[in-house]
Amino acid sequence: MVLKILHTADWHIGQLFHEYDRTYEHQQFLDWLVQTLETEQIDVLLVSGDVFDISNPAAASIKMFYTFLNQATRANPDVQIVITAGNHDSASRLEAPKPLLESSNVHIIGVVEKDEEGEIDYKKMAVPLHDASGTVRVWCLAVPFLRMGDYPSVPDCTNPYTEGVTALYSKAFEYIQQNKQEKQSIIAMGHLHAQQAEVTDLDKAERLIMGGVESISAQAFNPEIKYVALGHIHKAQRIGGKEHIRYSGSPLPMSFSELNYKHQVITFELDAEVSNLRSIEIPVFVPLQRIPLNAQPLPEVLTLLEQLPAKGNVAETIPYLEVRVLLDGPEPDLRHKVETALIGKNVRLAKIDVKYPSSKSEAAEFITHDKLNELQPLDVFAKVYQSRYSTEVPTDILQLFQQVAQEVNQAAE
Repeated sequence: MVLKILHTADWHIGQLFHEYDRTYEHQQFLDWLVQTLETEQIDVLLVSGDVFDISNPAAASIKMFYTFLNQATRANPDVQIVITAGNHDSASRLEAPKPLLESSNVHIIGVVEKDEEGEIDYKKMAVPLHDASGTVRVWCLAVPFLRMGDYPSVPDCTNPYTEGVTALYSKAFEYIQQNKQEKQSIIAMGHLHAQQAEVTDLDKAERLIMGGVESISAQAFNPEIKYVALGHIHKAQRIGGKEHIRYSGSPLPMSFSELNYKHQVITFELDAEVSNLRSIEIPVFVPLQRIPLNAQPLPEVLTLLEQLPAKGNVAETIPYLEVRVLLDGPEPDLRHKVETALIGKNVRLAKIDVKYPSSKSEAAEFITHDKLNELQPLDVFAKVYQSRYSTEVPTDILQLFQQVAQEVNQAAE
């Protein structure tokens, strides 16, 4: 009998977007997901990590999450839900309600448990998924984000992390393979950075903390695993050119680089093989807006901002705004000027992206230690200013710097 499965990840409940609260957006997404589970007649929901944005989420965020579980299971009592912890989650905190959920079809795997001998208990990561008759059709290898000590130690290896993670998936697959019955399929979950994954701006800043050596190869997943539901990278994509190894991506935009990006969940049917794999686009609950599309001088930008429509009635849906400005030097009251132009406008200022003219120098000057000792403070200031703004120091700023330098010297005498 076919099981219909939905894959999502990286909800980041409780996250702020440039200091703006996103409770409305997360609630809208979860309400949409409850409805989607029902209309699509989903049998299994996979959530591959980063349910929350921080390891100690606010009470409101926790309430939102468990209210979703309640609503999802009430709307569809037969739905089975498998949730793994991500690197943003507290594994033990996420697992805390497990005793209350044991009698339901909600499975939360946050901690890699070990037996008395210190060996990984692979049984705790093997989740049976059944059809409407109660017959187990699929085994889900539910692996949370793996921290040091969670994965096996591989002797004489060149990369303890990647080889250890690969060994864990191999041994977990072997455990299920030995214990499953004939005609039962295997799927897997993971919260990790896969090799060749295309990352977003936020992924570049946050994920690549080990210089890329933490990237896991698609070969880590046994070819007999029918589908691998990944989380951690926020852009939906296939991995290693394989249709069945996928990131679902985050449901909400994480940066303005996702202005034209369509967020989604992934659904597929599974019997002996995967079929009807497709993405379902998630509605945009709060739009992103960028003015102008390419940086322009400040007077032109202020004119564009003043032409924006007046503020509407629904405060929660007011767009987030990124303002792009081209400057040729310091502008101390830039934010004040932008905020003044936006008074009463139907946008929320989230970010001011400042650009400066490209430097015309052919190559950066290398300054030796001896040469640095020869430079006067004014010389250093001039070089830094030239490097940042691609222009010489204006006369008025130069005079102010000289005045300050003179006062410092007098105080030191």
